[in-house]
Amino acid sequence: MSADAHSSLAVRLHRLFPKEDVSYLLASLLLQLILGLWLGHVYDQRIFMATGYLVATRQNPYIPQDLTAIFNHTAFQGMTSIGYPPLWPLILGFIYQLSYAPIHNLLIYNLAIKLPVIIANLSLAYLVRDILNKLGQNRAVSRKAWFFLLFNPFVLYFTIAWGQFDSLVALLTLASLVLLDKQKIAISAILLAIAIALKPTPIPVVLVALVYLWEPPWHRLFRFLASFAISMFTFCILPFIIMNWDASPILLHWNAHFTVSGGMSFMTFYELVKDTYLLPGMWWLLGFAWLPAILLGMLLIKTGSRDFITLLKQSLALILIFFLTRTWTSEQNLMLILPMVLILTYLGGLPKICLTATWVLPLIFTFFNTSPPQLLFPVLPELMENLLRRMDVYRSGRLAARMIVVIPWQIIGWWMVVRCLRKTKSIPG
Repeated sequence: MSADAHSSLAVRLHRLFPKEDVSYLLASLLLQLILGLWLGHVYDQRIFMATGYLVATRQNPYIPQDLTAIFNHTAFQGMTSIGYPPLWPLILGFIYQLSYAPIHNLLIYNLAIKLPVIIANLSLAYLVRDILNKLGQNRAVSRKAWFFLLFNPFVLYFTIAWGQFDSLVALLTLASLVLLDKQKIAISAILLAIAIALKPTPIPVVLVALVYLWEPPWHRLFRFLASFAISMFTFCILPFIIMNWDASPILLHWNAHFTVSGGMSFMTFYELVKDTYLLPGMWWLLGFAWLPAILLGMLLIKTGSRDFITLLKQSLALILIFFLTRTWTSEQNLMLILPMVLILTYLGGLPKICLTATWVLPLIFTFFNTSPPQLLFPVLPELMENLLRRMDVYRSGRLAARMIVVIPWQIIGWWMVVRCLRKTKSIPG
């Protein structure tokens, strides 16, 4: 490599990693590694661990098994199976082969599962900073947003301590919007398909992309649809064929996410009133309320506008409509919208209370949802069980408090929807 090439590379690295930022980056990385090693949600993380083993040994991860003997831990009996599309299980199988299979250490396996999430967290911070820079914000503002994502308690809790991968979904979705704005249609569609293949929460963004491309030349729309369809087949259907997995457990329970109530949804009161989160009889139709709501939101978004901020607002609006009208919305799912709200807040498009509510309210909610003790399962399972028993004494009070927290979230969430869709018009035809 020539001296000029070395010099150019050094300049690019310095711009990406300024000397004064390296210490903060390393501090965030170290903090995430520590949290990722010792903590993990007793439900999600053990299912991820079990799924990794099943995929690595070419078994069907959608059929639950007792793996107590495999992991030498009582938490692995009486489990349910994973409920996500096959892309994440395939990643977990690869992680199992590289981590647990050689050394059989549960903590190392726990951390290894979170390494893609750590990479996503750091990448998301840099992507948001780069977006703000390119939208004309000064370095102090963009650096503040970068710092926010590196050390935000919401991000650290739900992704690294909990073990969920919503930040990876958020990174791919935001990157897809950036590329769509740059008219890189095919790669934008592929990234969005990968995000949805990991977790379906970004589905409303597909509608935003269709509206964005709803004008001549029509080959851009066809290219997006073709790239998206091929990618969805590749990541969601082809693995079942290649791995010879029986998809009947999924097909038999296709409406599982639409027959339950709870989380940070408008139906969270149901568990307090009926002492169950399962919706009886025809109540399950409420589980599909999000579908007409999103379609109505699609009719309200602006056409003809081709700037990134409008694209971001429309995506945030439809995702929020999806979350606010579902009968079940897990608190960690709000990670998908956090970088969008952060960018719009720092650009002056949303008031700061929206950003605060997006990360503070889920943390308050999750406390009353008894999630914090459940993160102790890798290191202190006995303490976890003792704390959960004590918290169950106050179950009615917890559920009532949880319901109260959802009220301001619904109000602020719909307020953001209105602000993002204000003065818009419907799509043609």
